[in-house]
Amino acid sequence: MSEQESRPVALVTGGRRGIGGASALALAEAGFDLVIADLERDQDAEQTLAGIAERGGHSAFLAVDIADLAAQPQLVDAAFDAFGRIDCLVNNAGVSVLSRGDLLDVSALSYDRCLNVNLRGPFFLTQEVARRMLKIPPPAMGPPRSIVTITSVNAEIASISRGEYCISKAGASMLTRLFALRLAAHGIGVYEVRPGVIRTAMTAPVAERYEQAIAGGLSPIARWGEAEDVGRTVATLATGGLPFSVGQIVYVDGGLHLPAF
Repeated sequence: MSEQESRPVALVTGGRRGIGGASALALAEAGFDLVIADLERDQDAEQTLAGIAERGGHSAFLAVDIADLAAQPQLVDAAFDAFGRIDCLVNNAGVSVLSRGDLLDVSALSYDRCLNVNLRGPFFLTQEVARRMLKIPPPAMGPPRSIVTITSVNAEIASISRGEYCISKAGASMLTRLFALRLAAHGIGVYEVRPGVIRTAMTAPVAERYEQAIAGGLSPIARWGEAEDVGRTVATLATGGLPFSVGQIVYVDGGLHLPAF
């Protein structure tokens, strides 16, 4: 068996930048090869792929819209064609609302977009990958197989200016619990990572608002979260760092979710 054939493989959706890119780099650092699935292979994607190589990993890039269910079997086929295995799925691809505003004004377009990308797509991709995992014996060496879904503190904390986003993330949280129960007996760990305020392109449009909130005591750890904070958490889960946990919610939010009086 060659060195490349012995390396575990992770499929990361939305992996060209931000939390997905940081997760890919952390996984490469931990010894994984990577399949990056994202909308386009742009400069951000090239930087992430170069970073994987710098960390000793091999990579493949697949251009795909995770909300396109018809494309998902081909995506998984291409991932297996590239490396012959998938040991870890990271459901990271996600979108925010088209515009923040009154809950009474949420459009069907924005609602469907959030649900299709943040919940419907990940549900059926998880189903597809899990089926493939169950068809082949687990590898004799390397970390246990895993599925990690990136949600948000808004799976729990309501934000009425982007209700459709909150609903999609709450659904993705239940996705984790359901697949955790279904797959635990097969040695596939299923986990949820809940980021808080993370410095990414998604939060850039409201960065000033978050700066003020952090300065005002938004979270016990008074700083921005970085994509690398989430990436290290994903790598910990993918490498078997929580071996007797299943369906675990891991907060990466500086304590934002903790009630305080």
